[in-house]
Amino acid sequence: MNPPKIETKIINPLIGSSIPLPSYATQGAAAMDLRACLEEPKTVQPGETVLIPSGIAISIHDPGLVALLVPRSGLGIKHGIVLANTIGVIDSDYQGEIGIGIVNRGTVPYTIEPGERICQMLFVPVQQAQLCVVAEFSQESERGAGGFGSTGSR
Repeated sequence: MNPPKIETKIINPLIGSSIPLPSYATQGAAAMDLRACLEEPKTVQPGETVLIPSGIAISIHDPGLVALLVPRSGLGIKHGIVLANTIGVIDSDYQGEIGIGIVNRGTVPYTIEPGERICQMLFVPVQQAQLCVVAEFSQESERGAGGFGSTGSR
């Protein structure tokens, strides 16, 4: 299977020179690592939110594909460094620089180093849906309108 080709524009000349292009860490990796495109370290205080540049822009072109930014589990578990919006959505028609919103939910300051892998970018298929307004649903599900724990915990 041929992977989709994603046009990538280098916004900051640090990318490709002192900071590598995004890449997959292993052959089986589902997502590629995005790096902090910084000239100097940036310390994030507990509770602080910052926007870290990626140094790149992408053009997906295909409305059947979306890029999702997801946290790196090690940073979240060990240091409390996660994405500010939990998941970032890069639509197929967005062509600006990818910014990475980071929040420190830990209890100590964390310093992001230039070129540090700070999140992952995952490409997944997507479908746009058409909403059809109805007075009643054509089929009733077993769950119905039950929510917020209605299916139990075990």
